[in-house]
Amino acid sequence: FHWWPEEKGKPATRWSFFDEEGNAWRYDSTTKAYYLHYFSRKQPDLNWENKKVRQEVYDLMKFWFDKGIDGFRMDVIPFISKDSAFPELPKAYHGNFVNYYANGPKLHEYLHEMNQEVLSKYDIMTVGEGAGVQREDALKYVDEDRRELQTFYHFDHVGWGKRKDNGRYPDPNNRHLPDLKSVFTRWDSTFKEKGWGTVYFTTHDQSRMQSRFGDDKVYKKESSKMLYTLLLTQRATPYLYWGDEIGMSNIRFTSVDQYKDIETINYYNYLKKTGGDTEAFLKGQQELGRDNSRTPMQWNTQANGGFTKGKPWLQVNPDFSKINAEAAEKDPNSILHFMRKMIKLRKDNKEILVYGKYTELDKDNTKVYAYTREAANGKKVLVLLNFSKETAKTNTGLDLSKAKVMIGNYPNAATDGSLKPFEAVVLELN
Repeated sequence: FHWWPEEKGKPATRWSFFDEEGNAWRYDSTTKAYYLHYFSRKQPDLNWENKKVRQEVYDLMKFWFDKGIDGFRMDVIPFISKDSAFPELPKAYHGNFVNYYANGPKLHEYLHEMNQEVLSKYDIMTVGEGAGVQREDALKYVDEDRRELQTFYHFDHVGWGKRKDNGRYPDPNNRHLPDLKSVFTRWDSTFKEKGWGTVYFTTHDQSRMQSRFGDDKVYKKESSKMLYTLLLTQRATPYLYWGDEIGMSNIRFTSVDQYKDIETINYYNYLKKTGGDTEAFLKGQQELGRDNSRTPMQWNTQANGGFTKGKPWLQVNPDFSKINAEAAEKDPNSILHFMRKMIKLRKDNKEILVYGKYTELDKDNTKVYAYTREAANGKKVLVLLNFSKETAKTNTGLDLSKAKVMIGNYPNAATDGSLKPFEAVVLELN
């Protein structure tokens, strides 16, 4: 681990994501030293500068690969390298310490070493959690010639709908659709020639896709199907989070006692201790809190949604009596069946929908996300996505007179660029 002896005085400030005080240094009276923890105080950061530690990590990876696993998701992998002198945080990173954490001096040396020692010896996949990774640095991680990782996922779009000065709070004024569209477009261009991207909405660190980016009140099915259409027509590897496929939404806890998430609990305690507005924070967590995506999977109408006969770690969303996998299987119009159709469409048209060229259209449209995917042989499709609760119209500049509907989330989709609330349609153009 990273230790700072007491006799050297207090170490330079480093911030923790999950500490009540926000302090990444924890004093240990037994050793009379501070230890570093970017996250929970129960998770001291490993000292990757120690070669023996790195070899232990590589041995652990080999153990699991030899067991037959298919790959690793590498949690906050850009944070592994530190400047062991722990100087004062450079002024350029004040207010943006995440970017500092992601730019350790030997980061890429260690990733290359990991590849040479372990990853290159197995037929597996890797995806890194790319917190703090900027687009201009992306290919340092996933350019095949560099022999580091295969893919990683960024966080550029998860700030959409959040306060820019504090992402723990929602901001309805920060939901300008062209901003969201531009994130997908910029990252597609990053991997235009080399590397490969990823796309997602929900993870265990993000609240539910339907609640955050769609509508979980009136247009539940329509908005979820629209978002799946986006994920499965992008030139990147889509990540589909469990529960989204049956329409699970935010549970929206009302009391801090209902949460298990250390980030929510500790920030609540910090506000309480410092006289902050705990009520406003909890209200924001109803939309953004991580436990929204961690409630038990809803399988059927039995107790606890069929997840367990015991007491689950988190409360099951009360809507499980209607929203569950069993009901989704029986409903031919369900989100689940639509997602399966989208997956089949993507696989059956992989030269277009997986590998085809991406081009955004009608960029300034505040309701519709429109783009084409085009195969090397010239075959082209148009994807139209209405992100609003109103009917909308897009002007792509394309001739749609002979367009044919490949798939849509409404029956009888129009082929003139007109869209119903949260409508999605994929049109074959030639």
